[in-house]
Amino acid sequence: MIKKAALLALVIILIMALFLVFGPGRVQGQGDLAILDSSVEAEFPFKLNFRLSARSDAPITDIRLHYTVDRESYAQVTSEASIEFMPDTTLDVQWDWDMRRTGGIPPGTGLEYWWTVQDAGGAKVESAPTRVYFDDNRYSWNSLTRDKVTIYWYEGNQAFAEELMSAAEQALEHLSEATGAYPLEPVRLYIYKSSQDLQGAMIFPQEWTGGVTFTRYGIIAIGIAPNELSWGRRTISHELTHLVVHQMTASPYGDLPVWLTEGLAMYNEGILEAGYVNLLKGAINRDSLLSVRSLSSPFSANPEESYLAYAQSYSLVEFLATTYGQGKMLELLTTFSQGNSYDAALGKVYGFNMDGLNSLWREYAAKRFGETRQTTAMPPSPVEVLRLVSRLLLDSELTAQRVGI
Repeated sequence: MIKKAALLALVIILIMALFLVFGPGRVQGQGDLAILDSSVEAEFPFKLNFRLSARSDAPITDIRLHYTVDRESYAQVTSEASIEFMPDTTLDVQWDWDMRRTGGIPPGTGLEYWWTVQDAGGAKVESAPTRVYFDDNRYSWNSLTRDKVTIYWYEGNQAFAEELMSAAEQALEHLSEATGAYPLEPVRLYIYKSSQDLQGAMIFPQEWTGGVTFTRYGIIAIGIAPNELSWGRRTISHELTHLVVHQMTASPYGDLPVWLTEGLAMYNEGILEAGYVNLLKGAINRDSLLSVRSLSSPFSANPEESYLAYAQSYSLVEFLATTYGQGKMLELLTTFSQGNSYDAALGKVYGFNMDGLNSLWREYAAKRFGETRQTTAMPPSPVEVLRLVSRLLLDSELTAQRVGI
């Protein structure tokens, strides 16, 4: 009986010893190293403040914060921040991610973070990953989700959100019919009640910013008041097209020509607006159309030339979609995603390069928009110019997201 009791006591002592050596959170070394507390606080849109408390029998000599951000990447990227402090056995430290220095991230971005702590005795502990979201907590958001699209809004009633969701659904249906493209990943739209509110969610915004598209995050943020539904529907269609086409074609090997990305977005809005039509007609009758090759690069900052570039891009996509059909357009997008050059992709799918497309499209456009008499294009109105500037900024933000800025 005494032997059994002694054996039981020995087993208990061994279990306790193993727990002390290999207990929760301990990776290696000796001593009493432990993480006492960990937290993060958002100061949207400028900062994320990470805090840690730790103690040990030996002086703590190294603390590192590790984090990953939910965004499209061709490789797993983990960022690391080494914390500066004076070694001690008990520490409270803080590290601030100041986005005014690094560039901001959109509202609703998710990330995971964890800490590693090491002391002078060689003990090391790693915390479990914690998931947080960089939410714009200045407003009380409502949400509406259907399939892969979620709309967040705080101004306007449920009918307002339903109208925007209807615009998104119609845009996705039209895009699928014309190109075969569809969302591969969830898409989130944050609807601010005004451009001013939206600009308050950004770091160093331009005063005319009306929306931003973050393709790598699957997020669109737009300022749409409940009385601006007409503009809001077209803008959602335009930017949602950009996101979906990006998801279908994202590749580390190359990008799409600008006329194709902007043309698809314009085409998916619906009928070309009168201001664009007038400029297109005038350019056709004056024989001053821009070449397809020139439209493959970012558009001019000159409002009238940019207006014409958008109009021509619409017409180019209309020509390809109506002449050759959905299957060819989907094949073109797939071919670009494989890293083909502009000329090679067009040649593989349609049998002509950009110069050939330029010739065929000009014949189509002359019949579609040209007139026998000379037409003087009506200049864009001040409101149209402001809308164009906002669109140029939106699309420049989109380009920056594509190249990883």
